[in-house]
Amino acid sequence: MSKAFTIFGGTGDLTFRKLLPALYNGSISGAESEDYQIIIIGRREYTTKQYCALAREWVQKFARLPYSDRAFGRFASRIAYYRMDFSDPAAYQELNDYFSAHGIEEFIFYLAVAPRFFGLIAENLASVSGASRGKVILEKPFGETLEAAKDLNRRLETIFSPDQIYRIDHYLGKEMVRNIETIRFSNPIFTNLWDARFIESVQISALEDVGVESRGGYYDEAGAMKDMVQNHLFQILSIVAMERPSDYIGSDMHAEQLKVLHALRPVGQEPIKDTLVLGQYEGYRQEKLVGAHSQTDTYAALRLFIDNDRWRGAPFYIRTGKKLGEREMNVVVTFRRPRPDVAHNVLVIRIQPTEGVYLQFNIQKPGDTTDITQAKMDFCQSCLLENRINTPEAYERLIGACIRGEHFWFSQWDQIETGWEYVEQLRTAYREAGLPLVSYPTGSSGPVQADRLLERFGHAWFKT
Repeated sequence: MSKAFTIFGGTGDLTFRKLLPALYNGSISGAESEDYQIIIIGRREYTTKQYCALAREWVQKFARLPYSDRAFGRFASRIAYYRMDFSDPAAYQELNDYFSAHGIEEFIFYLAVAPRFFGLIAENLASVSGASRGKVILEKPFGETLEAAKDLNRRLETIFSPDQIYRIDHYLGKEMVRNIETIRFSNPIFTNLWDARFIESVQISALEDVGVESRGGYYDEAGAMKDMVQNHLFQILSIVAMERPSDYIGSDMHAEQLKVLHALRPVGQEPIKDTLVLGQYEGYRQEKLVGAHSQTDTYAALRLFIDNDRWRGAPFYIRTGKKLGEREMNVVVTFRRPRPDVAHNVLVIRIQPTEGVYLQFNIQKPGDTTDITQAKMDFCQSCLLENRINTPEAYERLIGACIRGEHFWFSQWDQIETGWEYVEQLRTAYREAGLPLVSYPTGSSGPVQADRLLERFGHAWFKT
């Protein structure tokens, strides 16, 4: 019996930049993915040889592990290019015949296509013998609205059972996102202080220095709230704030994350002007495939509260945006001051591009004085070549997790549904309040209104 890792959208940017390099890394390191044939499905008229020649260039550029012709040759021997119009239902019977002719009976399907095709492909895979016993991996966003997400989930579950559906959120595969649990629960100096009695605020930032580039068509239908907040940043929020799960690799962790999302203060209990700022970078409407009068948000800043015993009263600030002056993603935990004349202790978990941990605390200034100064300890995990080489990248890690059936690395439907409901309520409240989509210069730190949101409550975005 043969196994196949089949990629729909095999000529797209995601496949070339992320999936093929991840599979190549797995081939070198002897990961489980090496047991699978790689079936590339695309509409372009390539032969397998032509496709592998293209793939070679991307693997050379983006693979984590060293490239060699010998290693790539071994990897490429598992690749087959299959030309197909996946929007044509009749083509799936031919695909079934192809799989049967090659003795393939065990399947993983990766849908590296636009979200509008997810349901269509899944339903047509019913024509493929054995497909319904396989696994399917979907990229975010999972649906384009709450109703669309519900409809997509219903369509998927007519073919696949819930435990066969893997909704990928590549941020969950990032090294320092998974490290949040260790930092929190394996260090008493943090574990015993991880609540609103000792923590004044938490910030989660995901800032990009690039614009929409070639993704204008997709992004103009999504925006920052849908593209980042509803999935990636709510996942990180739930990991930062959850109670200690009994099992870090099972359903209990998922249950604890979901409790956090359910405890978010209901929209409307705080004035929306004190909760959300939406912005759009200057020149966005001139981007390719973007509407001339687009009201799509490319920046979002939020002030949220988690109304449970652990976090009641401590604000969580979230921000994300494009075309900003820096690229960084981090979690900033600001501890309460013991008295007004000393600085805050601050813990920063750096997720990208630098991975590591930064800690700021108070000491007495050297010399014959009682003055207090700040000490700063900065551990850069990704600065060490050994760490970079030995740390699997997000897609590499998540593909392996899917093969092993480890669902805890993936977003679950109830988390997605809860996130969608909350984001749609926020957007509706913002619109009904008549609040503006504010403009901000490219290369800046974002809208000044986002800075003022924090300033009104005695806080500021953290800068190291």
